[in-house]
Amino acid sequence: MNLLFCGDIVGQTGINSIVKVLPNFKRDYKVDFVVVNGENAEDGYGILPSTCDELFSIGVDVITSGNHIWDKQEIIPYIARNNNLLRPLNYSKSCPGNGSFVFSDQLGNRILVINVMCQLFMTPLNCPFETIDSLLSNHKIGETVSAIVIDLHGEASSEKMAIAHAFDGRVTMIIGTHTHIPTSDLQILENGTAYQTDAGMCGDYNSVIGGEKEPWIDKFRRKMPVGKIHSAKGKASFCGVLIKINSDTGFAYKAEQIIIGGSLKNRLPNIN
Repeated sequence: MNLLFCGDIVGQTGINSIVKVLPNFKRDYKVDFVVVNGENAEDGYGILPSTCDELFSIGVDVITSGNHIWDKQEIIPYIARNNNLLRPLNYSKSCPGNGSFVFSDQLGNRILVINVMCQLFMTPLNCPFETIDSLLSNHKIGETVSAIVIDLHGEASSEKMAIAHAFDGRVTMIIGTHTHIPTSDLQILENGTAYQTDAGMCGDYNSVIGGEKEPWIDKFRRKMPVGKIHSAKGKASFCGVLIKINSDTGFAYKAEQIIIGGSLKNRLPNIN
């Protein structure tokens, strides 16, 4: 099974990159299942139902999110009735929507996708360790599901790495989102879990984390409010990771970083 995970979509240029690249990429690399983080799609702040529908129409199976999931009020009734859009599992259970769900791919594989938010330098939610552990008490690779995917949305690399090692051997892959910068630590941990601290964003890297440069520079230089910072509008890089999963074990045996287009050095996967 080939699973594609794409990092945070930032702004219209990020949406455009997904729409342009994904259909052909799925065909060329025989991708069976696609997870995309979409919480910054609307100019950096949240996602709209119309954007979700557009992404699903081009082959995205699941949209994950993070701290910006509630930025657009229109998404609240949508997420309440649509299991393919996830919010972090460690929000209160009273929040609309789901933080995890078991999906089926075109081959009939059952894939558990989990969306979790970290705590360091983030809005404090329930403990991510306890949240994941509680859910995994009901799911095991090879028994209830074929694979388990975690979108780990967080700021601190140390916290993400600690969570990854804590659950190595219990899930198929743990891929970080939120910082919008692709890290070079993609690896398969010693017990079979694929891990990368951050997949990077699908957005314009001639920017500050996907936002227009000058307002961000002014914000840091003057320490004064600058209002809403809009997303950059230049050419986007399509960033993510392609994981090849052993159908017998449910664990990763090959992982490749993907960077296509934009200003970053491109990397194409070597997976047939």
